[in-house]
Amino acid sequence: MSSNPSGRVHIMGVGGTAMAAMAGMFRQAGWEVRGSDAARPYPPMSDLLDGLAIPVLHPYGAENLQWGPDLVVVGNVIRKTNPEAAALLESGLPFLSMPQALSTHFLEGHRSLVVAGTHGKTTVSSLLAHLLHAQGKDPSYMIGGIPLDFGANYRLGSGAHFVVEGDEYDTAFFDKGPKFLHYRPDAAIINNVEFDHADIFRDLDHVIDTFRSLAHIVPDGAPLVAPAGDVNCERAIRGTRARVVTFGLDKGTWRPTGATWDQGRVHFRLERDKEVVGEFASPMLGVHNLLNTVAALAILHEVGAATPDLSAALSCFKGIRKRQEVKGRENGVTVMDDFAHHPTAVRETLRAVRRGYPDARMIALFEPESNTSRRAVFQEDYVEAFKEADRVLFTTPLEKPDGLRPEERIDMDRLSADLADGGVEATLIADVEELALTAAGEAHPGDVILGMSGRDFHGVLARVLKALRRRAGLDTRSGET
Repeated sequence: MSSNPSGRVHIMGVGGTAMAAMAGMFRQAGWEVRGSDAARPYPPMSDLLDGLAIPVLHPYGAENLQWGPDLVVVGNVIRKTNPEAAALLESGLPFLSMPQALSTHFLEGHRSLVVAGTHGKTTVSSLLAHLLHAQGKDPSYMIGGIPLDFGANYRLGSGAHFVVEGDEYDTAFFDKGPKFLHYRPDAAIINNVEFDHADIFRDLDHVIDTFRSLAHIVPDGAPLVAPAGDVNCERAIRGTRARVVTFGLDKGTWRPTGATWDQGRVHFRLERDKEVVGEFASPMLGVHNLLNTVAALAILHEVGAATPDLSAALSCFKGIRKRQEVKGRENGVTVMDDFAHHPTAVRETLRAVRRGYPDARMIALFEPESNTSRRAVFQEDYVEAFKEADRVLFTTPLEKPDGLRPEERIDMDRLSADLADGGVEATLIADVEELALTAAGEAHPGDVILGMSGRDFHGVLARVLKALRRRAGLDTRSGET
């Protein structure tokens, strides 16, 4: 655990997913913890911080540092021009980035399993942590989402393994390198590589170079799990001295064979070099999640952390918050939440839900709030991605200081028109309450309403469920069906 269990630590940007987890780990390790943010955090991180009785000072300001912390941990949301950052630089107080703090205070003495890739990081990390725990190995983890098996996005266990979601995003205003370079990988997964985060990466080559930097710090002979046939991944791992282990649907060292889908589960045999390793059943929808599962199972076998209990452990995995999470069912309508915001994630999520609910009409709700989804560079990709839905309801992008010129912003009116030209009815609705009422009003028993956003989408799915309940009550009283 921490090398200084009696210190005082201040977390700047404590409302962020990773920063709230960092605050929780320091608290569990015995530190006095306070944090600051631009405003009061919102759920689920506010719930975590409140439950730990960690004070959150807001807004940012020099006075937030006056309590005299021994260490300040700076989130990557903090810019050098932030008044609290300016005060920190003048104060002489010791400070670290979040990845540096994780490495310095928590990874020491553990076997670090780093999960990286453009897509699937949170799912694979959550699954790895669950599988290790369910086999009795008591892992630690820090993940960018909340595994439903644990209810928190961090854990300090007594076991040998520490599962880390390895983000390629930049580290801090004083360190523009990727976060994952700080995570001391003893083994790693690079799940896939695509162009993303156009706010910090110039192009695909820049992204590949960044993942190459991870591949080259995996120790000689240590397992590096990567998808077979992924050209971008192949470029990223070229020249690594790690022991490359591949996975795929129909090629690679690790493969699922004989896959059958039944009532939201996929049953398959896991093979290594055509030798059957075991029989498994996964509760996650979609071909992409089958590949995520194979990657997780592969690395556990490669690091010697697979036991005869592994199959039972996979079968009872509960999933991750905001990853195909069923928020409720009302009047025969299933309401789901997902983090998807990159076009590939949108497409694969819609395909997965379609496979799991083959007879359902799928109504997709989408908020273009992330730095990825707000950019015109993905304009055409979103047209192809949303063609998997039967009906699409968009909300307008939030106004925020993103520095984009008008021509660099996605054109939502054009996106809606292009989808309509392709046979998918799409509507842009600015007001979130109206969006929820429209979705609930158009849904029929057997339909699926799927909300997709990188954040909380202004509580739209709770509004949808409320509207469905209200409509069901009115229908019952009036004798309608």
